[in-house]
Amino acid sequence: MALEVQQHTRDEKADPHYDNNDNPGHDLKEIKSIKQFLNEARDENKRLWYLAGPVIFTCIAQYSLGATTQVFAGHLSTLELDAVSMEDLVISGLAYGIMLGMASALETICGQAYGAKQLHMLGVYMQRSWVILTLMCICLLPIYLFATPILRLFHQNEEIASLAGKFSLYMIPKLFTYGLNFPILKFLQAQSKVMTMAVVSAFALVFHLFLNWLLIIHLRLGLVGAAIALNASWWFIVFGQFSYIAMGYCPGAWNGFSRLAFKDLAEFTKLSIGSAIMICLEFWNLVITIVVAGNLRNAQIAVGAISICLNLFGWHNMIFLGFNAAISVRISNELGAGRPRAAKFSILVVLMSSVSLGIFSFVLTLALRDVYGIPFTNNPDVADAVSSLAILFAITLFLNGIQPVLSGICFHRDSLLLSQTQAGIVKENCFNAHINSYIIT
Repeated sequence: MALEVQQHTRDEKADPHYDNNDNPGHDLKEIKSIKQFLNEARDENKRLWYLAGPVIFTCIAQYSLGATTQVFAGHLSTLELDAVSMEDLVISGLAYGIMLGMASALETICGQAYGAKQLHMLGVYMQRSWVILTLMCICLLPIYLFATPILRLFHQNEEIASLAGKFSLYMIPKLFTYGLNFPILKFLQAQSKVMTMAVVSAFALVFHLFLNWLLIIHLRLGLVGAAIALNASWWFIVFGQFSYIAMGYCPGAWNGFSRLAFKDLAEFTKLSIGSAIMICLEFWNLVITIVVAGNLRNAQIAVGAISICLNLFGWHNMIFLGFNAAISVRISNELGAGRPRAAKFSILVVLMSSVSLGIFSFVLTLALRDVYGIPFTNNPDVADAVSSLAILFAITLFLNGIQPVLSGICFHRDSLLLSQTQAGIVKENCFNAHINSYIIT
């Protein structure tokens, strides 16, 4: 890692895109022509996709674990599809939003620590997040234990509520993987170790598909088989990624378990909760939607159709969560290295990419409106209901192409403003930019 850091520093000093004379942080040169803008945008797109591509694949692969199980369950019966969907989108959806949101605090502090070359703190931050998120998992256990009464409280169909509550009990082991997996993801993302995440997730998805076929279709274990497949696949991801870290592939960043993980937990918790709010609101919108669908006439058809749309929405959302992670890493790394102008340019480029993909998603959804519901169900009424939602669904996908990226940007707003101010002070007084004020120690 030391060799990588030294090479990275030498490359920046020799890079003609950075202002080495006028700016002590070697910031991006001021753009004065369209040609220069296009060249810089091309280079920044390469950096973003280098990060975002594997992260997007990782997010899609991990999200697909639940979605593919719903596909298998949907070919058992509409009731099984509704039960698995209700657990995955409502019960697990609540926990997923909280866990991912709280772990997202690591995007800022780990990214800035890496940019400032304080590698030893990355492992400490990850362990602090493990402690906090594991405690949060314990706090969330009642949602799983009392899922059936909770769903009844919201007037869900009795059959769906009963079966979803039973399935929720089977899924408690998966809850604790969230508390371990998400901090590991942010730890690896901050160091651009994104291909490792993608490879582990790819193996996990293949393993998961085999387990679903074996347990649900071949052995006919029904929802018990679905639960075994999901739990086993999520723990496969956790052990696979942690094994990579423990085997020494993150030198400097991982130095073993540390007592510092239990230091400053209160401040770290505040930061984690703050980062969770935006992401929780986004995921909980999905929860509210599926709960409302359960109160409609023909609840099984409504829940089935909405759950299919939300699964497709979830896959689509993973693309832009990948951009969210990429822009968070880019901003954090640039701020950590004292380059606020480069951080702002990254924001502009990622917004342009997000809008373009949003328009493409809108057109594709309308073109395939009669097709995309078929793999999930053999019930023609459910497939027709999915098709009837196409226009609203397409608009939702377009708007969703922008919102997650804006969330990633807004989380760094104060850091950008503070970094801009400090960069001016440093330039005036001929001092080097430092990142110590940004990092919780």
